[in-house]
Parts: sequence; C-alpha cells; structure tokens
Amino acid sequence: MIAREKAPARWQADLALAAVAFVWGTTFVVVKSALPHISMMYFLAVRFGLASACMLAMFLPAFRGTGAGALWRGFRGGAAAGLFLWLGYVLQTGGLKYTSAGNSGFLTGLYIVLVPLISAGMYRRWPQARELIGIAVATAGMVIMTLPYVDAGFRMNRGDVLTVGCAVAFAFHLLVLGYYSQREKFQAVALGQIACAAVLSGLSLLFEPPRVVWSRGVIGAIILTAIFATAVAFALQTWGQQYTTATRTALIFALEPVFALATAVAVGGERLTVSSLAGGAFILTGILAVELKPGLQVQHPT
Repeated sequence: MIAREKAPARWQADLALAAVAFVWGTTFVVVKSALPHISMMYFLAVRFGLASACMLAMFLPAFRGTGAGALWRGFRGGAAAGLFLWLGYVLQTGGLKYTSAGNSGFLTGLYIVLVPLISAGMYRRWPQARELIGIAVATAGMVIMTLPYVDAGFRMNRGDVLTVGCAVAFAFHLLVLGYYSQREKFQAVALGQIACAAVLSGLSLLFEPPRVVWSRGVIGAIILTAIFATAVAFALQTWGQQYTTATRTALIFALEPVFALATAVAVGGERLTVSSLAGGAFILTGILAVELKPGLQVQHPT
C-alpha cells in the first residue's frame, strides 16, 4: 500500500467531489449539442485520448521517483475502473437511441441506490443509518426531479434495459475506483482509468467508423470535456475517493442533475418547475443530512 500524506479535512474531499458533479452537470448542454455532428465512439476516443495526454502532463512530476511496481499496480487498478467507466458511457449513450432523455436520467440515477447495496454484498458492511437515510432522501429528490420527463405509460424497452446496465456499470466504477485509490498511487489510478477508456474507445472505431462535421461547437465540446470534465474532474474524483466512501461519493454525485438543471435554465432557456425545485431541495437535504454529521474515518474494505 502506498504511504499517504496527512488526510485532509473531510469537507475538502467532499468539496472536490461536489466540484466534479458541478463540472459534469454544466457540460451536459454542450455535449448534447455536439453529438449530432460527431459519432459517439469517435467523440469518446478523442475526448479520452486528449484527456490522457493532459493527465500525463499533470502527473508526470509525481511519477518521477516512483517505483515501476507501484506505478504498474496503480495503472492496473485504474484500468479495472476504466473498463466499467467506458462500459457505462457506451450503455448510456446507446440507450438514448431507444429511450427518452427523461427515462435515461431517471434510470441512470439508480446507481446512487446500487452503490451501497453492491458494497454491502461485496464487503459485508452496510453503510451507517444516516448515510442510508441521506441516500433515500436524495433518491426521492431525483425521482421528483426526473419523473415529469419520463414517458407516459412507462414500460421497459431496449433502451431502458441498456440504461439500467449503465447504472450498474457506474456503480461498479465508483466502488472499484474507491478501492484502488485508497491503496495505490492515486495519480496512476486516475491516469489508468482514462487511458483504458481511450484505448477501448479507439478499438471500437473498428465497428463504428468515425463521422464528424467539424465546427466551433464540436471542437469546444471536445476541449471542454477532455480537459475539465475528464482530466481535471477524474483526477479530483480519484483524489477525493481516497478519503471518503463510495456510498458518500454516490450521494454527492446526486448534485449532478441539480447543476445540469441550473445550467439548462441559465444557458438553455428552460423554465424552473415545482418538481425541479422540490427535487433539488430533497437532494440537498439528503446530502446535508450526512454532511452535518461529525467526521468519520474511511474504513478500508479488506
């Protein structure tokens, strides 16, 4: 196990994860506007490839002087997390071809509930009661916020099944990333997951030939998502998960639809609704119910 510096205050790690949710939430409008002009796998390959180069430049000083064995263990753990990350992106985007954005948002949010359940099954340790209450309240908020956008007469179709698979993949990504970030050099883990996603996206171009109509919007979306929503965001996530649990991370990431809604209102011209405001309030309440509890030490699963 890698020796670590003194752990920061819990609020600093949680604030870093909240910043990640903010970045992801605010980039949704940009990505949605770019995807009609560039094929999915090509977008992901360029995004993760550029992000890998940026992350390597960021972490190169930290890699100097680190043993090859430690770096390899970190890269290997990151690659395991990257497999689930890439799978989640593919299933979510593929599901959107057959279901509505409302259904997709609603079903993707299931990962918040799945993380503590899978964690309990894997490590035989349930989250604390207050964390479970916070998750229940935040999940209720996501239901309130997204349910008005779910198709009337909701019935599971092929797209919905793919999106449920995406929620499972994202849940495992959080758990695997948390496991290795707490044991190995977090910079190697962070780079390993992004490089893995880049390689898998590149290989997928053999089955989905690249298609793109270059424009300022497409270039801007690639730069924004590669640098800020991938290189910086996943570096922050990997660092933050060293000092908190996967359950708490999933709970904090429930802020993503709140930030996405705020961006849609501010930039996209959407109107606030009673359900949006109520859902956002529930999500914030669920997070505060856990955050206001006295600090807890992270228990590393064995």
